[in-house]
Amino acid sequence: MSARGMLSLVGNAVGGLIGWSEQVPPADPEVLRGLFADLGVRVGTDEAELDEAVRYFQSRTGLPVDGEAGPRTVHLLARYATEAREMTRIRAA
Repeated sequence: MSARGMLSLVGNAVGGLIGWSEQVPPADPEVLRGLFADLGVRVGTDEAELDEAVRYFQSRTGLPVDGEAGPRTVHLLARYATEAREMTRIRAA
């Protein structure tokens, strides 16, 4: 198993321990860019831009600002992205 796969597995296990009901997506850069896009935030292909977006998201949501897309950050980002997609569907209906 790759290191990224192991981190994803550990993140899901930790999420289960603290009560997260949905599966946390992997902290893959393309997945993160997709989640940010769901929030209306365009993040370029440069890794520095992604780090900056993660730091900004962390600062706005009360998470420790470390620029790392760990399980807590990815979980909250995925939750907000899901809510944004649902709001888009409501507006379209």
